[in-house]
Amino acid sequence: MKVSAGISKINGEVFAPSSKSYTHRAITIASLSDECVIHRPLLSADTLATVRACEAFGASVDRREDMLIVGGSRGKPNVPDNVIDVANSGTTLRFMTAISAVVKGVTVLTGDSSIRTRPNTPLLDVLNSLGIEAYSTRGNGCAPLVVRGGLNGGTAAIDGSISSQFISALLIACPLTTRDTVIRIKGDLKSRPYVDVTIELLRQAGVEIIVEENDNMSFIIPANQTYDLREYTVPGDFSSASYLLAAAAITGSTVAVKNLFPSKQGDVEIINVLRRMGADISWDMEEGIVRVTGSKKLKGTTFDAGATPDLVPTIAVLAACAEGITVIGNAEHVRYKETDRLHAMAVELTKMGVSIKEEQDSLTITGGGLRGAEVHGWHDHRIVMSLAIAGMVAGNTTIDTVESVDISYPGFFEDMGSLGADLKVC
Repeated sequence: MKVSAGISKINGEVFAPSSKSYTHRAITIASLSDECVIHRPLLSADTLATVRACEAFGASVDRREDMLIVGGSRGKPNVPDNVIDVANSGTTLRFMTAISAVVKGVTVLTGDSSIRTRPNTPLLDVLNSLGIEAYSTRGNGCAPLVVRGGLNGGTAAIDGSISSQFISALLIACPLTTRDTVIRIKGDLKSRPYVDVTIELLRQAGVEIIVEENDNMSFIIPANQTYDLREYTVPGDFSSASYLLAAAAITGSTVAVKNLFPSKQGDVEIINVLRRMGADISWDMEEGIVRVTGSKKLKGTTFDAGATPDLVPTIAVLAACAEGITVIGNAEHVRYKETDRLHAMAVELTKMGVSIKEEQDSLTITGGGLRGAEVHGWHDHRIVMSLAIAGMVAGNTTIDTVESVDISYPGFFEDMGSLGADLKVC
C-alpha cells in the first residue's frame, strides 16, 4: 500500500493511542499471573503477536471491547505445541525467548524476514552462561531460535549497548528461577527508560527487582517469586504521540493530544525537544493533554538518542524542517531496529532535498529545502509515519509500505485525517 501526502495544515484534538511498550509488558506479566484485566490495551500487529505467544505458553486471553481478560499460567508456562511466530515484533521475540528458558522443554521461535535479521546474541549468550541451551539455527544470533528450558538462576553479564529488550526479558523471566539471579550490565545501558517501564510493571505485579547503581549496573532478582498482576490500565503512548506533536509543530494551528499522563516512558522527551527547537508547547499533566501551536520557526538542536531511540525518525523530520543544523548522536543502536533507521532516514530525506551527513552513531541534518518525492517506507512503521509528516510539509510526496503502521499505530492515518491532514491511502 501507498499513501500520497499533500501540503497540510492540521488543527483540532485527538487521543494518543495506548502505549505499545506497556501493553507488551502487561500482557506478558499477566500471562504469568493468575487472572488479570488489562484496560485500554493497544491491539496492534506487534501486541497481538505477544497475545498469541502467551497463548502458546498456556495463557488464555479473552478480547473484549477496550480490555483483555488474561488467564495466566501462575508462573508455570507450558511447552508450546508449535513453533512460536512473532511476526515483526522484536519485543515479543526477546520476551518469549527468556520465558522459553524457564519452560520444562524445547521452544522454537521465529518471525518474518525482518525479525530473522535482528541480533539476539547477547540474550542467547546469557542464557547459555546460566546453564541452558539456547541457539540460533543459522548460527548468526538471529531467529529462528531454539531454547531448551530449565533455567535455575545464577550470575551473568550482558552487553547493554544493543537493546534494552534483552534486559527486560531477563527481568521478566528470572523471578521464576529456583536460585537468585544477578544480571550485570557491561558498558552503557541503552534505552534505559524501557527497563524502568518493565520494573514498574513487575513491581505492580508484586515482583521484587533490586537495582544496584554503580560503575557496572546490576539487577538482583530473588528466586521463587509469584506474579500477581490483577488489573492494569495502559497509559497513552508518547512514541506514537511524537508524530502528532511534531506534525502540529511544523504544519498546524493548535493541536491538543489527549491521554498523555506522566509515566516512566522515555519518549516524553519529545516535549523537551520541541521546546528546545522553539515550538509553543504545554503539558497539563493532571488532565493528560499536550497542546502544540505551530506558529514559530523551529531551530536546530542536539539530541542524544541513547535513552530514546524510537524518537530518532521523528526528530530527523523536525530537523529537516528547522532552521540551522541538528545533530542526532549516540545513536548506533538505532541501526538494530526493524530496519537501520539511521540509514533509512538519511536516504529518504536526502531524496526530499535535505542535506544529511550519516556517520556510524549520528546524523547531522541541515534544515530547509524540503521537497516532494517518491520515498520508501522500508516496511518500518516509524519510518513511514515520519515520512508522512515530512510529506505534509513538502507536498507531492508518495510513501510505500504504509501498511506497516499497523505494528504500533493502526489508526495513524485516520487520526491525521481527522485533524485535516492531506494523506490519501491508495
